[in-house]
Amino acid sequence: MRTSNYNKTFKTVKPAYQAVALTGFLLSGLTGFAQSEATGVKNTAAHASISSTEGRNGLADLSTRTIQQIEKGVEKIHIGLVYPLSSNGKHAPLDTNNLSIHLLAGVSSVEKGFTFAGFSNIVRNEATGTQIAMFSNHISKKATGLQIAGFLNTYEEGDGAAFAGFANIAKGNIKGVQFAGFSNIAKDVKGAQFAGFLNKANSVKGSQLAGFINIARKNVSASQLSGFINKAEDVKGSQFAGFINIAQKVKGIQGAGFINIADSSDYPIGIINLVKKGEKSLSLTMDETQTSMLSFRSGGKVTYGIIGIGYNFKNKKEVYAMEAGLGAHWFQSSSFRLNTELTATVLENFKAGEYFKSSLRILPALSIGNHLELFGGPSLNFLSTNTTEGKDLHQKFIHTWGDRANDFQALYLGYSGGIQFIF
Repeated sequence: MRTSNYNKTFKTVKPAYQAVALTGFLLSGLTGFAQSEATGVKNTAAHASISSTEGRNGLADLSTRTIQQIEKGVEKIHIGLVYPLSSNGKHAPLDTNNLSIHLLAGVSSVEKGFTFAGFSNIVRNEATGTQIAMFSNHISKKATGLQIAGFLNTYEEGDGAAFAGFANIAKGNIKGVQFAGFSNIAKDVKGAQFAGFLNKANSVKGSQLAGFINIARKNVSASQLSGFINKAEDVKGSQFAGFINIAQKVKGIQGAGFINIADSSDYPIGIINLVKKGEKSLSLTMDETQTSMLSFRSGGKVTYGIIGIGYNFKNKKEVYAMEAGLGAHWFQSSSFRLNTELTATVLENFKAGEYFKSSLRILPALSIGNHLELFGGPSLNFLSTNTTEGKDLHQKFIHTWGDRANDFQALYLGYSGGIQFIF
């Protein structure tokens, strides 16, 4: 009875099916029809290779012979509307198919080739090849090949690539890549995760890239890049986040818009860097404009961040100072090192006008005991101001732009020095 129903159904949809069957055959590749044990299909593939020089006639011949062999039962196909209205009927959840096409949703035990559904594909065991659904693919065990869904892909384990408009969720490990508009979730990842909002895994032998947050409970072998926060245990590559990075040990660069937190990180790049095995200090400095700053410097063995507040003793109105920047230690020894810093300083009266100065400082430093350090040296400065007091702070310039009556910019040499307590 099932054979008779199958033949009637197939003859009804045969004209439309020929085009779709060829598409599925080609998409499946080695993971689809080419995995078949039927020697007839292998001969078909060989024939297609030999007749590739025959252009359109060869392609048409491939399509015709594929259809003929499917009609003979060489390949198991499953076509229908929605379970159980299909060629496999109520037995569909128990069947293994090489090609499945459903207008709405299809159910099967195993898929070994190309699977398409207008809404959802449901595979109760393994799937190999290509699964495409306008809304979701659900594979209860391992998915090998390619999964494309308009909204969601779920599977136990994966070996290949998964693309979803919203999320890819793997209960186990994956080998390959996950691309999602919102989130990717897996256990151990050997490959990469790309998400519009969130990537989450136990460990990643590869990279994570997310619009907002990356989470790896254990190690990351390459890098994490996110718009806001990265979190991992040990990172053998680098972390870059718009706001904060959190890790235990980082071998590469930790780059954050504001703060880095780690047990060990030699190259943090952030305004605040709380590195357990790094260095932190409080410093008092004075520069050529009589601006005194109380600053907090924090970082690793090489790079560090700077943030500070201060007061200008030369001005009467614009007296409140703030600075932020990055620095690096060079030629380090027990008693001497060379610090270089790139900082931005503003003077404010919180009413009107602006004074902005960016500086490149070269600061030789001499250690006094284990916790004190004296430093000082020249600086190259770029000034931009529209206030009278800001323009009068400097007299000699390397080069100027604008005029003193309006917006004024200048390049000039200055100096700074101070003392810091290291802890």
